[in-house]
Amino acid sequence: MTDFADMITGYRRFRTTGWSQQRERWDELSEGQSPKVMVIACSDSRVDPAQIFDTSPGEIFVVRNVAALVPPFETNPGWHGVSAALEFAVQVLKVGEIVVMGHGKCGGCKAALSQDLKDAPPGEGGFIHNWIELLDDARDVVVEQYGEQRDRNVERAMEQEGVKVSLKNLRSFPCVRAKEKSGELKLVGSFFAISDGQLHILNEESGAFAPA
Repeated sequence: MTDFADMITGYRRFRTTGWSQQRERWDELSEGQSPKVMVIACSDSRVDPAQIFDTSPGEIFVVRNVAALVPPFETNPGWHGVSAALEFAVQVLKVGEIVVMGHGKCGGCKAALSQDLKDAPPGEGGFIHNWIELLDDARDVVVEQYGEQRDRNVERAMEQEGVKVSLKNLRSFPCVRAKEKSGELKLVGSFFAISDGQLHILNEESGAFAPA
């Protein structure tokens, strides 16, 4: 497994290959960035958007957090990290697309479904539970359909419903809603299956995901 010493070795490879071979690109990026797509993905180490989409530096603006969640638009005081990144991408960078990418075997979605961390104090699971309460509506949909069943099909349903929650919450932001209505911005729901490496795209009219 990689530790930080291994990462430094990787950095040195990058300096002699990725950076030096793309020096012109890095010179451009030193002057600024202009990605056209924002990707909201999970922090899970197995689902790196840059690798999955085979992108070059500067091509996608990425936000990663537990379960690829977007909170609803709120104006109360607090630390609104995802909202700040979203605002920057939409209003400053003026991205044309936002892709929400859920994934298979998501621990955050599984915890939201099981409620195992419900009574955990902060620092022992409480922070996670408070965050994944954003998935309560998704859980209600899944439980209504599957009851107490908890196999892989149920977990996958939860993971995909989570993508729909984030899309719904994205549309609660006035800037997103207005730009989507005008055609300046497109929202895309997606799901990456770790088991077979297949990306699935959400058809919002039918509510179903299909392989890309």
